[in-house]
Amino acid sequence: MTKILSFWGLCLLLSACQSLTYHEQRQLRTLEYKGVTVDTPVGEWDKPASPLAAGILNIFPGFGNFYLGNGRAAQSEQNLYGFLNLLTWPISILWGIPEAAIDANTINKRDLLIYYQYDERGKEFYKTIK
Repeated sequence: MTKILSFWGLCLLLSACQSLTYHEQRQLRTLEYKGVTVDTPVGEWDKPASPLAAGILNIFPGFGNFYLGNGRAAQSEQNLYGFLNLLTWPISILWGIPEAAIDANTINKRDLLIYYQYDERGKEFYKTIK
């Protein structure tokens, strides 16, 4: 019985939300200072992930995580989170819905940074707002 509880405890710990690095947070603050956010981008960038869709899809076992793991700005570790949510369904609904919505926001922020740093169109727009 102890081994089973330990396994489920490990699964719960592994299914944590993603976060931004300190450097990414600083870059986002710089962009925000210039008026560029995920909700008010400058240029042709659009959100690759919908927090609402990810949360709603996680009502079903891990579907929201699979959506985030295979979308335009896919984060492959989301497939593991989806599998763990599948194993712990239906109780995984309690943490899966908010986790997927938070992760979708994080994915959007990270994709915004990538757009302004590496995409040629994004670099051009970034130069105009400096």
